Amino acid sequence: MKVAYKGAAFSGFARQPEQLTVQGELEHALSLLFRRVVATTCSGRTDTGVHARGQVVNFEIEPAEFAELDLRRFKRSMNALTHDDIAVKDAWRAADGFSSRFDAKAREYRYYLAIDEVPPVFMTDFSWHVGPLDVAAMERASRCLIGEQDFKSFCKAVSAVDKPTCRNVMEVSFSEECLFGENMLVVKVVGSSFLHSMVRTIVGTLVQVGRGNRPEEWVAEALAARDRTAAGECAPACGLVFWEVRYE
Repeated sequence: MKVAYKGAAFSGFARQPEQLTVQGELEHALSLLFRRVVATTCSGRTDTGVHARGQVVNFEIEPAEFAELDLRRFKRSMNALTHDDIAVKDAWRAADGFSSRFDAKAREYRYYLAIDEVPPVFMTDFSWHVGPLDVAAMERASRCLIGEQDFKSFCKAVSAVDKPTCRNVMEVSFSEECLFGENMLVVKVVGSSFLHSMVRTIVGTLVQVGRGNRPEEWVAEALAARDRTAAGECAPACGLVFWEVRYE
């Protein structure tokens, strides 16, 4: 399934006891449709408050169950049974053995920064208001992040304990968009996979450069330090969108 959701209502994607989560909602709906427990796998877990446009979720059913499945009716049923802030956009039969997580070649996130002097009205739930930024300085500072390297400075410290922290970032780019009359700087980050809060910490660090609070070379220094305290703040979850997953 291709799934979109507005993250504000959820305690992240992954199921948690007594918490409203995207996975919990999807699996509850599937259990009602198939009258049994149906486990799901996602292409990438999102944190509390993070949105998704192109989350990919896979699950397994029996051949006989699939033979009786009308995919259009299935989508309608899933959308009727899940939270209003979740939309099942598409559903299809994947190849045998497909894993939305392990078969993914790249994941794309986009972060929305509100750059007008006045805070946004329409985009307030989907952006971080930071005001005017030096985008050219941010672009130059971000170049050191491209490639496969250790991003320990850019992830939640507790999640990095005794775990590998090397990741491959393929792209960090910037574009300006006007949405509902409100000017946004969109930071696009593409990588094979990401650490916990990695994209948000990259954005928070680059914003410090864009505001003139830190020099451009500080980003490279923070990366080399391999220490979470060396980098900038973790940007608010509301501005981040899990945009799409690439399998080829």
